[in-house]
Amino acid sequence: MTKLTSRYTRFFKVVFPAFWFGFLAIFVLAAALGGATAEAPAIVFPPLVMAVFGFFIFKHILWDLVDEVYDCGDSLLVKNRGQEERIALSNVINVNASTFINPPRVTLKLAIPSIFGSEVTFTPVQRFSLNPFAKNELIEQLIVRVDQARSRRTA
Repeated sequence: MTKLTSRYTRFFKVVFPAFWFGFLAIFVLAAALGGATAEAPAIVFPPLVMAVFGFFIFKHILWDLVDEVYDCGDSLLVKNRGQEERIALSNVINVNASTFINPPRVTLKLAIPSIFGSEVTFTPVQRFSLNPFAKNELIEQLIVRVDQARSRRTA
């Protein structure tokens, strides 16, 4: 069983948002306790906008990531929030790898929805490369194997 998810997934999903919202809360609290909000109440507006902006960005880019994905040969073992499900490669319609965002994302579109929905998204293991256009070999192999499994399913 090969782990396909990055070891930094927990950082992206939990730690970074906690730092983001924590920093904004400390800023607002410090401004309120220091009396800055009494003199200039608008000082609270930028952190509130940043909090709303951060919430929507995190919701669409980070919080939909599953915790772990393992390659089990003819299937993938997906774990998220204490739940796990095995997804056959033949059930995957499409593999979309978005590498030019941080964190990189791989989205699996499923023919039959799993307990995680009709799409499963994770951040893949990254190998160090000086080439910013280098492809992730594990994901490239997964794409080929999904295509082969789909071909066997329809044959």
